[in-house]
Amino acid sequence: MKTFKIEMMNDWLKRWETRYKQPEYAYGVLPNKYLEKQLTIVGKGRILFAAEGEGRNAVYAATKGYKVSCFDISTEGKNKALQLAKNNQVQIEYKVGELPDLNFEPESFDAIVLIYAHFPVQLKSQYHKLLHTYLKKGGIVIFEAFSKAHVTYKKQNPTIGGPSDEESLFSIAEIQSDFFNYEIMELKETTVDLNEGRYHKGKGSIIRFLGRKL
Repeated sequence: MKTFKIEMMNDWLKRWETRYKQPEYAYGVLPNKYLEKQLTIVGKGRILFAAEGEGRNAVYAATKGYKVSCFDISTEGKNKALQLAKNNQVQIEYKVGELPDLNFEPESFDAIVLIYAHFPVQLKSQYHKLLHTYLKKGGIVIFEAFSKAHVTYKKQNPTIGGPSDEESLFSIAEIQSDFFNYEIMELKETTVDLNEGRYHKGKGSIIRFLGRKL
């Protein structure tokens, strides 16, 4: 089992290092629209961005005056995120590695943002529950990711991006289970037309969740 996990994580890392090594920003440099809309709910404070990749959302929050931390497994992603932060004359904290090893402090963030944070299927619920421990009481979760219905859209249009297997995608029931002790401010499955860089282009099925930790 341990060998399988090592091989799985190595394959996962290789995929993202390869994608982020390209000169272009894979998902562009502009923030996700749902994040941009909901960020104003969070009072000025400290935000953790999960699986942040090349930093477009973290850098945007930093330009709005938030204290930003983020993490990913990709060093190439970190390098481009720090360059983007420099270009925008802001600073972000960026850790590289697997979440349990990164030593974030319990109840130290005012918000946690998960924008297309599709962790390996064996880890996604575990990571959600761990991220919950880093959030202050009353803190906000902002979540957008592909739903299980997205498989159909991906077959029709591979440029929309996202996982091809249903197990790596999300359902409303799964979000309710992982974030059971939250005031649900919004939780819905819907379709959107994405135009985020090279790898999020076209119509897809997503889940949006906005919750406040009780």
